[in-house]
Amino acid sequence: MTDFHGVFPYLVSPIDADGEVKADVLTRLCQDLMAAGVHGLTPLGSTGEFAYLNPAQRRRVVEVVVQAAGRRVPVVAGVAATTIVDAVGQARAYERMGCDGILAVLEAYFPVDDEGVYQYFKAIADAVSLPVVIYTNPNFQRSDLKLPVIERLSHIPNIRYIKDASFNTGRLLSIMNVVEGRMEVFAASSHVPATVMLMGGAGWMAGPACLVPRQSIALYDLCRAGRWSEAMALQRRLWSINQVFATFNLAACIKAGLVLQGYEVGHPLAPQAPLSPEGVETVRRVLRELGAL
Repeated sequence: MTDFHGVFPYLVSPIDADGEVKADVLTRLCQDLMAAGVHGLTPLGSTGEFAYLNPAQRRRVVEVVVQAAGRRVPVVAGVAATTIVDAVGQARAYERMGCDGILAVLEAYFPVDDEGVYQYFKAIADAVSLPVVIYTNPNFQRSDLKLPVIERLSHIPNIRYIKDASFNTGRLLSIMNVVEGRMEVFAASSHVPATVMLMGGAGWMAGPACLVPRQSIALYDLCRAGRWSEAMALQRRLWSINQVFATFNLAACIKAGLVLQGYEVGHPLAPQAPLSPEGVETVRRVLRELGAL
């Protein structure tokens, strides 16, 4: 349960009008994703709207996912905070709740220098006995992980993975070169998963895998088998769903798609807007084309 590889969907966080987690909906989604063959589950990633949840909601989401997984696949829970104290508290709580790994995200209002970034991730790793995935996303994070910081973090024994969402294959190669095998690389869900696999990546952690789990597993299996021409043909087909997410709000797209598939996950949390009717129809069309509806 500590060897992470393959497809890890970033789960949505279904919340009802009273602010309660829809445990039955989230449980069913987890069970169906596992039946489709996903290799792990990641609550409280970007698609899980972690920045919009209060602490009680975050804990409940993690609790429901751990119970639904039932030790059949690893659960890697997102930890995100602006302070080390808060991040360490979250990580320790999720370890006690039965998670198998931590996805560490740095939130920042004011910029944090490189030493502060290093100390943040080191503190999370030191606080738990679980494997840690550090998450870098230059598109959203105010203080990103630079290569020298990543190299330093790679020497911490339980920081074993990095998910890089930069879409920059040159950066990914640079990361692989500086960590020298001490960390494995997960891709984002864009045009690069097959490329990252070709370069030696471990898989990908991504929200769209909630909507197209079987297609995502098929792509991963083709890559593992070295059937690269077939893998690229499938990735070109799957690119249409990523184009939709690049156009609209990510959580709104994933939630709208799941509603179309019969999961009453609701809308993204306010003040985020629900997907427009035009957006819903675009998602519906793409899912039909991919055989996911």
